[in-house]
Amino acid sequence: MKKLILASASPRRKQLLFDAGYDFTIETSDKEGVFDGITPPEKFAVRCAINKAEDVFSRQSGDDVVVLGADTIVCLDGKILEKPTDEKHAKKMLESLSGKTHQVITGYAIISSNMRETGKVVTKVTFNDLPKSIINDYLKSGLWQGKAGAYGIQDGYDLVKEFDGDYDNVVGLPVKAIDDTIKEFLK
Repeated sequence: MKKLILASASPRRKQLLFDAGYDFTIETSDKEGVFDGITPPEKFAVRCAINKAEDVFSRQSGDDVVVLGADTIVCLDGKILEKPTDEKHAKKMLESLSGKTHQVITGYAIISSNMRETGKVVTKVTFNDLPKSIINDYLKSGLWQGKAGAYGIQDGYDLVKEFDGDYDNVVGLPVKAIDDTIKEFLK
């Protein structure tokens, strides 16, 4: 059996992969992508995932390793909402998402010595019309930190009205979509 490595520091990806029953280790990559403003968001997410997976894979030896890289972005009206830099930035993002539908895109890359699979999963998420009180409570919680679009669907706040697609994708890793591929790589 090959060894699975998750190329991510995300506690949410770690939990999703663990909950799916995988035995894996974590090795992070500092190969974050810089959005050029031209690349379509879906291609950007996949490119970031590839960069992370290739970086971690390049540090391995032997043929018994499979590396999974992923990158999740939030896209509103064709514009990427990255991780907020501070609370003021997070507030602006949450206000811009209020009452609107956006896309959550996770690009993924699975790499081994003789196989490579890349792809993306897109989920449409519609926010409730957010009163200032909910935005302020959420900001005070600090849960917005380190999250694309300044929110987590799993955080227990009444932010999301509905979603169309994979819930786990919005959390950070579309395990159902990549499960069979990972198992094939691990054989």
